[in-house]
Amino acid sequence: MAFTLSEVVPWGRSYNEYMSMFNLSEDDLSLRILGCGDGPASFNAVMYRNGKTVISVDPIYELSSGQIRERIDATYPTMMEQLQANQADFVWHTIPSVSELGNIRMTAMNEFLLDFEPGKAQGRYRALSLPSLPFGDAEFDLALCSHFLFLYTEQLSEEFHLEAILEMRRVAKEVRIFPLLDLGANPSPYVDRVCEQIQALGYYYEMQPVPYEFQRGGNTMLLLR
Repeated sequence: MAFTLSEVVPWGRSYNEYMSMFNLSEDDLSLRILGCGDGPASFNAVMYRNGKTVISVDPIYELSSGQIRERIDATYPTMMEQLQANQADFVWHTIPSVSELGNIRMTAMNEFLLDFEPGKAQGRYRALSLPSLPFGDAEFDLALCSHFLFLYTEQLSEEFHLEAILEMRRVAKEVRIFPLLDLGANPSPYVDRVCEQIQALGYYYEMQPVPYEFQRGGNTMLLLR
């Protein structure tokens, strides 16, 4: 069976995955960074521990850490079952097994949960949603979107994707989106169509290979400058 979900779920990636997925350099880490749809990823927490600052936005941040923990606990068995059933859709090199992936994800999400309440009080986690953000034009140097746009092709419309990407480009000088596959590890049909519209509006974009591949064939990010 194909990997399917009926809705967006909390499933946080690690700091190291963010570094590889978005091909981030040490210089990039000193930029003003916005994470869109970060969910329970540990990138913000580790960046803060390293003396850097990221603003993460996600509607799930309206919940308490305890409520997010409940969401994670409810989601985890389903994700593990789907991964077990669809192992052929993934590359098991850096991450050697389904169980090890579970450990990586839970470690990342636990790091997030420990950081969430103080980070929310500091304004690093904000309960906001694409495609409308209350930030000024070019307020950020770099906007990142991990495993939300294009991944949830079945759940989010093409219009939503275009509006969300244009909004990210409005508030940030550069946008990076990963992956460009849907949940079933197929190229999202929205990528080409959205990029055509972006180009018609006068924006520059490119597909850039990255040193990360977990979904088979998913080693490319969309970059807008």
